Amino acid sequence: QVQLVESGGGLVQPGGSLRLSCQASGIVFSIYAMGWYRQAPGNQRELVARISPVGSTNYADSVKGRFTISRDNAKNTMYLQMNSLKPEDTAVYYCNADHRIASRLDYWGQGTQVTVSS
Repeated sequence: QVQLVESGGGLVQPGGSLRLSCQASGIVFSIYAMGWYRQAPGNQRELVARISPVGSTNYADSVKGRFTISRDNAKNTMYLQMNSLKPEDTAVYYCNADHRIASRLDYWGQGTQVTVSS
């Protein structure tokens, strides 16, 4: 049974911070590239940040310098530290586990809502 469970979303004021977590079970976590994606109403799902099994990271230009992705293989958990949040960051954030070779072994969480508003 594979599960990706996101947590940490919520309502925050502009300029505030949130820390998202994605806890995985049922996979060999350490061999997966992990990523955060987001989708706002009417928009396509977009990559926010990605981290390889060895810790190499990539960020969308819109979040670079504000967000930090990390992973703890001992806890089967990925994190996204979100600072200096803007209203345009409002979206549902999804956790993704990418096997990289076998697409049938790629998985998604159910998402967590992040709302940045006054």
